[in-house]
Amino acid sequence: MPLARRVLLGAGVAATLSGCGPSARPASSWVDSPSAAPSAPPKVTTAPAKKAPYAADVEAVLHKYLRPTKDNPAHPGYAGAVALVVADGATRVEVAAGDAVRYAAGPVELPKNKRVPMRTDAIFDLASITKVYTALMALRLVDQKKLDLDAPVSRYLPEFGKDDVTVAMLLAHTGGLPVGAGRASWAQVPRIPLVDGAVPGRTFRYSSVGLMVLGQLVEKLTGRTLDKALREQITGPLGLRDTGFEPLGWAAKGRLVATDARTSRGLLRGVVHDDVCARLGGVAGHAGIFGTARDVAVIGRMLLDGGAYQGKRILSAEIVKRALTNVNRGKPAIDQERPDRSADHGLGVEINQPWFMGELASPSSFGHTGFTGTSLLIAPERGLVVVLLTNRAHPNWSWSDPDVHRVAVANAIAKSG
Repeated sequence: MPLARRVLLGAGVAATLSGCGPSARPASSWVDSPSAAPSAPPKVTTAPAKKAPYAADVEAVLHKYLRPTKDNPAHPGYAGAVALVVADGATRVEVAAGDAVRYAAGPVELPKNKRVPMRTDAIFDLASITKVYTALMALRLVDQKKLDLDAPVSRYLPEFGKDDVTVAMLLAHTGGLPVGAGRASWAQVPRIPLVDGAVPGRTFRYSSVGLMVLGQLVEKLTGRTLDKALREQITGPLGLRDTGFEPLGWAAKGRLVATDARTSRGLLRGVVHDDVCARLGGVAGHAGIFGTARDVAVIGRMLLDGGAYQGKRILSAEIVKRALTNVNRGKPAIDQERPDRSADHGLGVEINQPWFMGELASPSSFGHTGFTGTSLLIAPERGLVVVLLTNRAHPNWSWSDPDVHRVAVANAIAKSG
């Protein structure tokens, strides 16, 4: 992935490479075998699993990028990956490839007998997929009449002080806020100024700051820290026992997938990769959630089914319909990483973005990606939920472009689907 967003999020190359500062949690440095017994994951579907015609193709794609390729000859695309595809209510593909841990700090490639093989119930750093969960918590507040999407953010957070920016603009990335928070403290985040010349509501600019602010808003209106709000509002009701912030406190370490392994932060395993989130304590609205492919698929199923999953309603059908509507139609997009992207976006999800959806992109397709190599894609007209979780940031995020892998998996499904 290009350097631009990572630099902006960490306030410069030096901040990006040097890590998270004195308030961050210590990086994990252990390497072990995956011997810990997994907790029982929630059922993704009730229908019996049956392999899809594209199952072999998806598996072949996953194995392809374990090695260097013509478009990325210097390094493998990732150390390991998990793909899960749900179609018409049943799990059609669930496959793991490669290693959850392949490198020690340095990075130094480990001998094969010291590596940790990938497993389908591995727990990944979901990175910016966290934004979807923050959006869901905000939308629940809308359903509860505690939050108005069209109200200025400053009604709820007076310290925000930008009266032209609405709650909906934060969800649609049109508030005019910058990509990253630099070295701002948690208390300073709401006071971060708009981008020079930005007019709220006019232009799509991807902004982690906007979701940080939204996370603070959720905390204020729920009276809970964001990690507790997540448990009470989303993961608890859905039975997602393998999703949450700060997994070193709740996950079997043998299931945790490594990200970075550079000497600047050491081996990161169970410690959030995003530098800003780490510096802010590991819990934020834009990054920090860890989870399994099965748990992420449940989020996709819930949205695909209009806000309910296996009899448990999380959101009203009305708010889901609004959230999955392209609210940025006709607006320009400013994205240095992807200059050809469109502004198409709902309230918390990307819509119709071929750069990661490939041939599954359509006006109704939606989802989100994460910097560590994760993605969630829902194609309603095909009844599909596609989860691809890779550790392409292990040992170094600059080694490969994760969009290549996302498009390859999507195209393999589209070709046979």
